[in-house]
Amino acid sequence: KTSSSEKETYTRVLDTLLLIKNKDMKGLSSIVHPTKGLRFTPYDFIDLEKDKVFKPDEVAKLNENKEVYNWGIYDGKGDPIELNFNDYYKRFVYDYDFAKPHIIGINNIIGKGNTINNIKEAYPNGQFVEFHITGLEPKYEGIDWRSLKLVFEDVNGTLYLVGIIHSEWTI
Repeated sequence: KTSSSEKETYTRVLDTLLLIKNKDMKGLSSIVHPTKGLRFTPYDFIDLEKDKVFKPDEVAKLNENKEVYNWGIYDGKGDPIELNFNDYYKRFVYDYDFAKPHIIGINNIIGKGNTINNIKEAYPNGQFVEFHITGLEPKYEGIDWRSLKLVFEDVNGTLYLVGIIHSEWTI
């Protein structure tokens, strides 16, 4: 049997995923952590110094933001990920329909590549949900998997989004 708080949590998580799918940044901003903001991480390793973090009012305006940011480095190439938000979103947030995952993990890492996963160290007070796609093309035998992890922290009984982590096979 599911408790009412668990149902509220599941509803919050699924509502968040729907906002991301619909690229409703204004709606998403209402559930972003009020003081910590929202961190975007392109691969599993969370860089607390370099990952881009936006406050709720900035998240609300990301769709219109044309500024090019350095989001980290591309796996395998080492080139900087220099994109505006809309291009980053297409490549490192919603590059697959994560609303139709093959597997959902709750505080459990599913997709594993060669990148160090430090989610539990980076978000010691966080809870995360991983929406995992086991593979896109059968010919790649699963090495083209994708995951989207949403990280939440509880503030006085309300879950706030603090992190969006994109995961995929890395070299």
